[in-house]
Amino acid sequence: MTAPLASTTLSARIDAVLAEAFATAGLPVEGARAARASRPELADLQCNGALPLAKSQGQNPREIATAIAAALAGHPALDSVEVAGPGFINLRLSARFLADCATAQGSDPMMGLREVPRRMVIDFGGPNVAKPLHVGHLRSLVIGESLRRILAGLGHHVVSDVHLGDWGLQMGMLVAEIRRRWPELSCFATPPRPPASLPFDMADLTLLYPAAAAACREDPDRMAEARADTAALQSGEPGHRMLWSAMRALSLAAQTRDFATIGAHFDLLLGESDVQPLIPGMIEDLVERGIAIPSDGALIVEVAAETDARPMPPLLLAKSDGAALYATTDLATILERVQRFPDLAAIVYVVDQRQSLHFEQVFRAAARAGYAPGVTLTFAGFGTVNGPDGKPYKTRQGGVAQLADLLDEAIGKAAERLAPRADLDDDARARLARTIGIAAVKFADLSSYRTSGYVFDPERLVSFEGRTGPYVQYACVRIASILERAAAEGHAPGAIAVIEPAERALVLDAARLPDIVASAAANLAPNELADFVFGLAQSFSRFYADCPVLAAPDPDIRASRLALCALTRAVLVHGLDLLGIAVPDRM
Repeated sequence: MTAPLASTTLSARIDAVLAEAFATAGLPVEGARAARASRPELADLQCNGALPLAKSQGQNPREIATAIAAALAGHPALDSVEVAGPGFINLRLSARFLADCATAQGSDPMMGLREVPRRMVIDFGGPNVAKPLHVGHLRSLVIGESLRRILAGLGHHVVSDVHLGDWGLQMGMLVAEIRRRWPELSCFATPPRPPASLPFDMADLTLLYPAAAAACREDPDRMAEARADTAALQSGEPGHRMLWSAMRALSLAAQTRDFATIGAHFDLLLGESDVQPLIPGMIEDLVERGIAIPSDGALIVEVAAETDARPMPPLLLAKSDGAALYATTDLATILERVQRFPDLAAIVYVVDQRQSLHFEQVFRAAARAGYAPGVTLTFAGFGTVNGPDGKPYKTRQGGVAQLADLLDEAIGKAAERLAPRADLDDDARARLARTIGIAAVKFADLSSYRTSGYVFDPERLVSFEGRTGPYVQYACVRIASILERAAAEGHAPGAIAVIEPAERALVLDAARLPDIVASAAANLAPNELADFVFGLAQSFSRFYADCPVLAAPDPDIRASRLALCALTRAVLVHGLDLLGIAVPDRM
């Protein structure tokens, strides 16, 4: 989302070497970039910058590449430079340079992750009051939390907001239903008094809303009653406000427990209700400036553009009865965030992909109104969680699965795998099962690009083999065990020396972390980081098979390989942390 600060990462250092060579050859430096070699057996990195220069320089690209290679010859960071094909430049890095980069990465607390800091808000969660979190909230929470960590890890000032659905007709329906069932509540007395306690809990609320909604659909009088209670609530009637506040607190208490289980952190717990005071003035402003216009008794904002490839409907700002809608609230929320954070640079919405049209309308309306000048508004949509049948995940009874039940299922499968372990007492087994189960769910969610759905299969997800969270966790635990055994035998990590091909591959893979995290942030794609940590865990497995560590033939080689183990574990743990995944002490 922003350019990285000057860095001492491996890629930045090589790009600087290439830029100097391009300049020496009298060439523009824009294409002086290296990438992973397509054939690792031939080179570590390759630069393709000569090819696009052919036309502007009026030269054969291979001639350009040859001139660049000549300028690179003898550089201490490079063992060899070769021109291949039509103008590819293959680079083999020197062992000394690789060792220096690995040492620098291992000593940097930020692991090379740095960008010019900006203020950002991430909007994710979106639960409704009086409803438990369900499977549909899983991806918002998991992806949103990972993006929060990734952006903060790069140095950005990130504010996370849950954006509660705590206003509108749904609340009026609930109030009307509660008044019918518990007319004796003190908040309905005259004058109203705060309820000493509520005669219902979250489980009751979960059943009350569907019952109220069904009654309103079937009975026009019940709908009229709900609308009247909505109007009373929104006008500030004290008894209605007291009941609404109590229901909101009850819901938040239950939802924050689920947030804690999944490890989602919110700096703000604001909702639609918090921007209601802004809405009358906002609508008046939009009407006065001719941005909001009447249409069949309602108010709309035209957001279509001549360049649209398909019809773009207007944003409905207010219905004919004057009621505000989700679009109204979302537009006011942008206004509130800009006012709250004068240095705000971006707002990222981690929301179900099916709401993309809604947010495109809101973003365009905000642009027309000039409500967020200089603020990038981004919709980071996601697909569905599916069952083994490929359809949206349901309970065995066919209903929408609650988030807590889905997590419990994964934790239960992890506990089954740990059951034969005699070295674990019941408490330790329960804690480890929880850590593994949550990691399995998160890694499965984050492994695919967010707009794609994925299959929730707890049996497969908790496996210690294959492309799973527990596999990467196990790699971290395994490395920690190696380091502990080394320490017990009096061996410590030392100076890194890159000798064997597997050592070179491991250093090159670990060095990619800053570039991967920057790309994941730019693309709002945690799957890139999930791919990276899985690949690094595999790279370590190959290194460990090819390069004896504790049984190394020489003390210096053993010390070097222990340092490579420590570096790899630090990179893996850091990457998993950015995904929101904890690493247990043992597995």
